Amino acid sequence: MPSCTLVSLATAVPSHVIAQSEAKKRAREAFGRKALFDRLSGVFDNAGIAQRHIVAPAEWYSGDHGWHDRNAVYLEAAEALFLAAAKLAIDRACLDPAAIDGVVAVSTTGIATPSLDARTFDRLGLRQDIRRVPVFGLGCAGGVNGLAIAARMAAAEPGSNWLFVTVETCSISIRLDSDDPAAVVATALFGDGAAAAVVSTVQAGLARIAGSAERIWPDTLRIMGWDVEDPGLAVVFDRAIPPFIEAELAPTIDDMLASLGHARSDIDRFCCHPGGVKVIDAIETALGLEPGLLDLERAVLRDYGNMSAPTVLFVLEQLMERGLPDRVMMTAFGPGFTCAGLILEQP
Repeated sequence: MPSCTLVSLATAVPSHVIAQSEAKKRAREAFGRKALFDRLSGVFDNAGIAQRHIVAPAEWYSGDHGWHDRNAVYLEAAEALFLAAAKLAIDRACLDPAAIDGVVAVSTTGIATPSLDARTFDRLGLRQDIRRVPVFGLGCAGGVNGLAIAARMAAAEPGSNWLFVTVETCSISIRLDSDDPAAVVATALFGDGAAAAVVSTVQAGLARIAGSAERIWPDTLRIMGWDVEDPGLAVVFDRAIPPFIEAELAPTIDDMLASLGHARSDIDRFCCHPGGVKVIDAIETALGLEPGLLDLERAVLRDYGNMSAPTVLFVLEQLMERGLPDRVMMTAFGPGFTCAGLILEQP
């Protein structure tokens, strides 16, 4: 990848906040299959989550909502989060919105046609000839993959500035009518948020984007994703995710790094999507990291829950506040089953 700079980074969350203890209480009252919930309710206590930001008042989640109502909430909330994160990223890049040449928009938790970038471009002040790349289906990997797409687009057009925005409203997919154990896990994990970044080949910035890579495994479609059902999306979470990561992550990371001219010993810090406590533990085990080393991942999970694609960028934001090491590798897993990686270096 030709040299490209991460110029700015910003995050945004909705105003509603729910403590994990309240989420457990409300879910217990509203969940249709009480026996199933009681058998799995320990996931609320063991998830490592203290609170989450959600796009609707807590009582909304106990109501009876179909596809139309859920997606209407998605559209309203996603547009607001998109605007908040994007405006902050552009401001932090010290750019006029008219200087943005293209936008990559990643979201998988609702349907927007026209896409979110089209719905918001005029309110952002973007030009009418803006290039738009809306991306659906990346799931939790979208924070890393989307940033990599924006970097490749910018590098392909030297002198251009690209905006990357990812918005996920995971909470509106919470299904209290389900008899699937994964639904209980989702109710204990999901939060909502957005992140945005500006990448450029001409602006100075926070870090140099030095390369990206991706790996997808065959016969893994049922490990993670959505089932499209009435009255809404139903989460697919396989219990095999942590052991799969333990078995497959290290050789995958080594192959990715080799393709980019590096070895694992060249990486000063991994910046990982915190999908859950067991996933973080599995990453540390697989990569031979000291237990507890991924402290920022645990802190983001504690304060925000699993927001899907934006979550790893919340981790990156905190890592930059602490002080970015010389070379960082961002990683995230998503539907496919896929692993996305991206290398950041000190500018």
